[in-house]
Amino acid sequence: MTQAGEIVLIMGSGPNATLSRGWQKAWFDRIVAINNAWQLRPDWDTLVYPEDFPMQNRPRNVSGFQRCVEADAFVPAQNLYGGFVHAGATMAFTTGYWALAEVRPRIMAFIGCDMVYPAQGRTHFYGTGTADPLRDDISLRDLGAKSARLAVIAAAQGCVCVNLSQDDSSLLFPTAAPDGLRGEIPPLGVDLQQISALRAQEDALGYATPDGRYANDPSAYDMDLLAEIDAKWQAIFHQEG
Repeated sequence: MTQAGEIVLIMGSGPNATLSRGWQKAWFDRIVAINNAWQLRPDWDTLVYPEDFPMQNRPRNVSGFQRCVEADAFVPAQNLYGGFVHAGATMAFTTGYWALAEVRPRIMAFIGCDMVYPAQGRTHFYGTGTADPLRDDISLRDLGAKSARLAVIAAAQGCVCVNLSQDDSSLLFPTAAPDGLRGEIPPLGVDLQQISALRAQEDALGYATPDGRYANDPSAYDMDLLAEIDAKWQAIFHQEG
């Protein structure tokens, strides 16, 4: 059983994010929207967006209980957990690491973050958008591995990552029902020594991202070692996941 702590709903902009419109606020302790997902429901608590998120897409009115989180907050948070090269530089993962650092939840439940895009038709709940996680980026070559890394690091902190989507997904998290999150959610069993050793292997490569920026150039990194590390995160995840 998971321990005491907040249940955090993280809403991305995938087409199935519209399901969240019908969910009761009482099922969650905090609703975190990514980029345009604040448009889905007015009772969001936190909105996370990068510095290049267009001004016209940001909410004009923010209530007193609501907070907008930008790079000055989420870059240090993601760096606490290894930085963008290792953690994956797309907002679903960045928001997850920010929540781990800032909220320390017991459950992070994702919707609209599947990162699987159709060749035709709507790619986002608002229509057709840019598939950010599919851009040519050295940190996003294996989205499944990056999701495994997030789940494992969250588990080491007493948090369970679940996917509220029933669609094809790049996230390896187990699926769950939004109205059942206050019940018993089985934790992911992880070996803390394995996690510590793998984090040390990452750190030894020296690919830190103090300001959140990095060279998106394969020649600047040992891509074979990065792929090996990705595989190890997946292996830890699948041991008892």
